Amino acid sequence: MAISPTDSVRTVKKGLNYPWEILWGKDNYIWMTERGGRISKIDPKTGATIISYTIAEVSSRGEGGMLGMAQHPDFLNNGLFYVVYNYNRGGDYPQKMIQMKLENGSIKPVKTLIEDIPGADFHNGSRLIISDSANPKLFMTTGDGMVSNNAQNTASLSGKVLRFNLDGTIPADNPYPNSPVWSYGHRNQQGIVVVNGIMYASEHGPKIEDELNIIERNRNYGWPEVNGPCDLSSEKIFCSTNNVKEPIWSSGNGTIAVCGLDYYNFDLLTAWKNCLLMLTLKDASLRALKLSADGKNILSEETYFKNRFGRLRDICVSPEGRVYLCTSNGSNSDVLLEISKL
Repeated sequence: MAISPTDSVRTVKKGLNYPWEILWGKDNYIWMTERGGRISKIDPKTGATIISYTIAEVSSRGEGGMLGMAQHPDFLNNGLFYVVYNYNRGGDYPQKMIQMKLENGSIKPVKTLIEDIPGADFHNGSRLIISDSANPKLFMTTGDGMVSNNAQNTASLSGKVLRFNLDGTIPADNPYPNSPVWSYGHRNQQGIVVVNGIMYASEHGPKIEDELNIIERNRNYGWPEVNGPCDLSSEKIFCSTNNVKEPIWSSGNGTIAVCGLDYYNFDLLTAWKNCLLMLTLKDASLRALKLSADGKNILSEETYFKNRFGRLRDICVSPEGRVYLCTSNGSNSDVLLEISKL
């Protein structure tokens, strides 16, 4: 286990309350969501909040509330970005994704792209990411909303990875006509990153087998019939007949509550070069997972900051190779941290 006794960690900002998403913005500021509904633009040098906007409709219950965020590829020109959150609808607690806009220094909602996604106090997902390609698409992870069988039901939007055009319409090459479903059989994915055209997602297991998966079109990831790899007799049968793709990493006989995920390939922190950096909540640590040359396997694993900062929720990386983490301890005690040396 790497404990990093010589690391350089700086507290960028204190007094946060359940930050959920942090991303390095295309404007070189850190953009953050907090579960209560707040969206913030933060100066990474001073910690000053440049812009703050709260969506009143957001309802924060259990693990739900304001969750993932992603910026449009042309954000610097059009100011568009996307957020996903839970809201109350009668006795239900669904999710929606909306398009937002930064204009003249202020944030405003533009339109709802999708709503009424089944949600619950737990197992909501939900990360957003835009693929890095000549024809970018918007991806959204959804949890099973505490109804595990929905993950195998391709007519349900829960327990899935969803794929959209950037205007919220359904791509013609999605596997199911007029449906955003891209992959299925997921329990609760709370980390996602695209590296060299490969999409990786971290997923919470039940009491065993947290997972790291490579997400592919129309693949089944097994939940609730399969936990982790297809290694039990019943799992092998299900996997062989249901197009199941096995994870490239799992936590084995126990869970660590895997969460935020990013890729590191800079010289500043050489120990992390060509690693997926994955945060954990229950294990309160950062896992550095070294990728193989083709990106399809994990060659080694190291654990950092175990129990040092408490529960770790999300991560982003600056163009200079500085790493930023946010905690998830609640009670307005959460912090945004910068790591510049190991």
